[in-house]
Amino acid sequence: MIQISATIITFNEEYNIARCIESLLPVADEIIVLDSFSTDKTETICKQYPMVRFYQHPFEGHIEQKNRALSFAKYDYILSLDADESLTDALQRSLLQVKQNPDFLAYNVNRRNFFCGTRMRHLWYPDRKLRFWNKQYGQWGGQNPHDRVTIKPSITVKHLRGDLLHFTFRSIEEHITQINKFSTIKAEVSFNRNEKLIIVKMLLKPFLKFLKDYFLSGGILDGFYGFVISINSAHSTFLKYAKLRRLYTEKKS
Repeated sequence: MIQISATIITFNEEYNIARCIESLLPVADEIIVLDSFSTDKTETICKQYPMVRFYQHPFEGHIEQKNRALSFAKYDYILSLDADESLTDALQRSLLQVKQNPDFLAYNVNRRNFFCGTRMRHLWYPDRKLRFWNKQYGQWGGQNPHDRVTIKPSITVKHLRGDLLHFTFRSIEEHITQINKFSTIKAEVSFNRNEKLIIVKMLLKPFLKFLKDYFLSGGILDGFYGFVISINSAHSTFLKYAKLRRLYTEKKS
């Protein structure tokens, strides 16, 4: 049998963190919470659970923060969740089976997203994520703010039954706030990488993003919120390029 370290990064997650921790209790042998100095009740809630080891560190980026959380883990097998995620009963059973006999070094799962309390049946699904792996063979990588686990090319990834539930935004306002934040990060990353700015990207890519999300990814089948998400995602793409152009303009001046 293997032992599992669950890792979570947090900042002002008092509405989500208890649900996340409760879902991890049946499968994890320790739960690492790395907090970015929350100003709400996140710390108080976490410390109510004896299994939780609570740490704090200034936020330096999603990738950097999640890799720092890995450094606190006692065990090789990592189960990493965001604070607004939780395991279904079916996924718990799958993880417990692997715990008895781990035949792979990395596992991915389907993530089921909720928007304003409504389950997205088509858009953002299956949204497959690699969240359970042996840390000797991979770590967090990708490009902020969209982190992903990168593993050695020779490693085979197995798919686990059961969904990871993701309670994204409780309101449209929350979604717009994050779009504004994330589009700024994306623009800064692109600027630092000297990404060439072509105005046609600003004009065409938002339109293509809407077509992809609403028609190809099934947003049209998810009713009103499927439409809202598709429009907001297109707007996010536009904002990235608008902010990138602004950065280049400021550099010239």
